[in-house]
Amino acid sequence: MVLYRKMTPEDVEAVHEIELASFPTPWTLDSFHYEMRENNFAYYLVAENDAEKIIGFCGMWLVIDSAQITNVAVVEAARGLGIGEGLMREAMRIAKEKDVDVMSLEVRVSNVVAQNLYRKLGFQDGGIRKGYYTDNQEDALVMWVNLNE
Repeated sequence: MVLYRKMTPEDVEAVHEIELASFPTPWTLDSFHYEMRENNFAYYLVAENDAEKIIGFCGMWLVIDSAQITNVAVVEAARGLGIGEGLMREAMRIAKEKDVDVMSLEVRVSNVVAQNLYRKLGFQDGGIRKGYYTDNQEDALVMWVNLNE
């Protein structure tokens, strides 16, 4: 069983380990501490397994009536088990609770697995950000969903 809960400052180290293993240009440990302690717009979720080990996380910024997904990652051993979908569904539920109308995100144009998940959740293609990713100048596909439909 997987438990989805709000991330706390005590979770930063575990989340950062997942970040390091998941992205070619990972956020720094300090960035996650800032998100937890100082960014009033930030809301992060973690997924915990039965052993209370964090196996995934999802971050978003909630600004007025919109939400921007900042990052979503799952440990490699737990990928393909629906954890990412569970994190996204929980983020969408929380955003709706907070009267958010629209949620958006950027995803690598090469990350078809993630794009398919987002489309399954109702996200639509919104455009391309040329050279968005700094590690290889890959384009990002902007995707969005209206949470009130």
